[in-house]
Amino acid sequence: MSHEARRASMLKKYGLSGVNKPKRTPSHKTKSHMVLAQEGHELKLIRFGEQGAKTAGKKQDAKSKAKRKSFKARHASNIKKGKMSAAYWADKVKW
Repeated sequence: MSHEARRASMLKKYGLSGVNKPKRTPSHKTKSHMVLAQEGHELKLIRFGEQGAKTAGKKQDAKSKAKRKSFKARHASNIKKGKMSAAYWADKVKW
């Protein structure tokens, strides 16, 4: 199967709008989001984020800022791995 056909097949199968575009998964039992990540010709379905977790989101109060800073420090090495890691997407979407 060619790269283009595989990508189209995976997008349709998981109901995604495109590569590197995260989507909420409210019916998944453990993960809150998924994304079809692509770097070069490598494709990977990544599920990330704890279902029902309270994240700092877009709030700017002191407690949220501390929570966000703690997450980013704890997962810094995994976030640096780039688009093919769940931590990168969790940082981008949820924090």
